[in-house]
Amino acid sequence: MPNLKDKVSIFKALSDPNRLRILKMLQIRDLCVCEITEVLGLAPSTVSKHLSVLRDAGFINEEKDGKWVNYMLNTKPSDPASASLMSMMHVLLEDVEMIKKDRKAVQTVDRATLCK
Repeated sequence: MPNLKDKVSIFKALSDPNRLRILKMLQIRDLCVCEITEVLGLAPSTVSKHLSVLRDAGFINEEKDGKWVNYMLNTKPSDPASASLMSMMHVLLEDVEMIKKDRKAVQTVDRATLCK
């Protein structure tokens, strides 16, 4: 049975602007760390930490694909609170300028040139 600590981790995961940006980017398509790093302009280690927080909270999944690890939204979170919040993410932040810029950047980043 979930406890308060489990619920707090969900909200902590959403309390960072870069993690919200990552979730919004993953609504567009699956991405690897190097693509997310390029869009956010952060160190790969920082992006990896953000991804592990989002994964541990049940918001994203990862899947190995050759030399890459693809990150994608978890379309079926086991926690009802996470599922509810994920359904709201599709409308939240759509009018934020940074999210609009990220959306354009995600469409142009290419792992083949970034992850050499």
